Amino acid sequence: MSALVRYVQSNQPDLTNRQLALLLIVYLLPGPHTVRGLAARLHVSKPVITRALNSLSALGYLRRQRDESDLRNVLVEQTPDGNDFLKAFAKLIERANDGATNDEPRRAAAGTQ
Repeated sequence: MSALVRYVQSNQPDLTNRQLALLLIVYLLPGPHTVRGLAARLHVSKPVITRALNSLSALGYLRRQRDESDLRNVLVEQTPDGNDFLKAFAKLIERANDGATNDEPRRAAAGTQ
């Protein structure tokens, strides 16, 4: 909760859960990533992925690239800005986790859970 509150208070763009899931899939799972494959993984339609990609591309977090071996496919690729966003998001989570860990002894001493 602490990490999400800090994220909301930051000057970072508000991403939907769908956009964040899409971003994490592209950055954390091996590719190549296609619109069709992303839609299948998230159990949504291709137009849903396209709308999310439009938003994430406008922010510079992902980019589309035609697959040179099959021009019918559009590959979804990482960007430096997207990588920076996820690193900052990860730091928010780490700081929140560190705070929760540091609070454990105080809560235990106070007799609260």
